[in-house]
Amino acid sequence: MAPTQEEELKLRLFNGNLAQLGPADRFLKALVDIPFAFKRMEALLYMGTLQEELKATMESFAVLEIACKELRSRRLFLKLLEAVLKTGNRMNDGTFRGGAQAFKLDTLLKLSDVKGVDGKTTLLHFVVQEIMRTEGIRAARMAKENRSFSSLKTDDLLEDVSDESEDLYHELGLQVVSRLSSELENVKKAAALDADTLTGTTARLGHGLINAIDFVNKDLKNSEGDDRGFIETLKSFLESAEIDVTSLLEEEKKIMALVKSTGDYFHGNSGRDEGLRLFIIVHDFLIMVDKVCKEIRLAPKKPSTKHVKQETSSSRRSSSSETRPPPLDVRKRLFPAIVDRRRKDESSSDDESP
Repeated sequence: MAPTQEEELKLRLFNGNLAQLGPADRFLKALVDIPFAFKRMEALLYMGTLQEELKATMESFAVLEIACKELRSRRLFLKLLEAVLKTGNRMNDGTFRGGAQAFKLDTLLKLSDVKGVDGKTTLLHFVVQEIMRTEGIRAARMAKENRSFSSLKTDDLLEDVSDESEDLYHELGLQVVSRLSSELENVKKAAALDADTLTGTTARLGHGLINAIDFVNKDLKNSEGDDRGFIETLKSFLESAEIDVTSLLEEEKKIMALVKSTGDYFHGNSGRDEGLRLFIIVHDFLIMVDKVCKEIRLAPKKPSTKHVKQETSSSRRSSSSETRPPPLDVRKRLFPAIVDRRRKDESSSDDESP
């Protein structure tokens, strides 16, 4: 709230009784008599806030760096993207959209818009349940190798797929998928950051450093007496501040290049803010996945094949050597086209295998 040049000139030229001035004007009259009073205050404010702002900005850059690495390296997230791509190709088989090699992450937010024939189950439910089983089998296999779940008899589970093992795969897979949100914790933090605020802060700190240096070297160049202590203190501060701010500007350049390359990794030649927008997209997608996992966890379990067999009348039973096929999976009823296409893919893969 410094006075304008016109106001400052009026205060300097005022020679009347100071009692005639209001408290604010008397205070400003005293300030303008001090050489470069407001530039001094700007320098003091810069000295008092620099370290705090440096720390906060560097912490934000660290979050962005880890978030970029999380997006490109978390196995479960990449497997989920692969499942979405395969599901999309099955749905679009025979159309110009079929056989896609990639997709933009914006597509993730549309998975809940595609609903099954029941009008409730979404395509995201289907994708999550698909990856749950594969992750459940993987978790059981790792448990077998680590001997950490020996009581679960994983040897039998991996050799004989029964209702009990399917339930276990379901439970283990759900636990794995439910951890996705925590695996991308820094991505969620990065989604709350604002690019303009970060770049604005670094630019302001750099500009403040230049102003403080000019103030010392130009305005206070010929100062003497009591100013010497202030000048020496400010010079000493600026020596270390120049190192810190230069380091901050270099870090900004490195991190923003990393964010840009992450955006390019997922979206090709992306725009300026594409990388930071990715964090927001994934953050919203993780909320959707958490919601689906919760719904799956609370959904009533379907009756096992064994129970269905027990309730079947004896007149409809097959011979003792035959086994009744399991009831139709709910996903086959809700998204039959996708499941049929997957069956064809798996059959083709088996035929081609040596």
